[in-house]
Amino acid sequence: MRKLFIASTLVFGLAVCGFWLASAVLTPPEAGAGVVQKTTEPQWSAEEVARHDRPTDCWMILGREVFDFSTYLPQHPSDPDVITPWCGKDASEAYLTKTKGRPHSPYADSLLPKYRIGVLK
Repeated sequence: MRKLFIASTLVFGLAVCGFWLASAVLTPPEAGAGVVQKTTEPQWSAEEVARHDRPTDCWMILGREVFDFSTYLPQHPSDPDVITPWCGKDASEAYLTKTKGRPHSPYADSLLPKYRIGVLK
């Protein structure tokens, strides 16, 4: 009886170890596990953004993102002259406060992805 107990315990232990090993070998690694992924998203320096400082070529930094508002300026609800001083600059605070202490509307926020061209280096 004792030999049967030892044998069955040993077989059970080997089975558990076999299942554990099989799951470790057959389970695919998580996406990006152990691999440094490079972003394919364009990256722009503040100096590169600063070169786009005209109403016809107007890039801005909002947070850590870069936007090209050149085609949007004529469509802006208020006078485009409100925006043009921020062309080529970090306009994060101006966007968040409209320079009057008021945030932009959710509609304005929803337009941003259309004009996003990359991230800040």
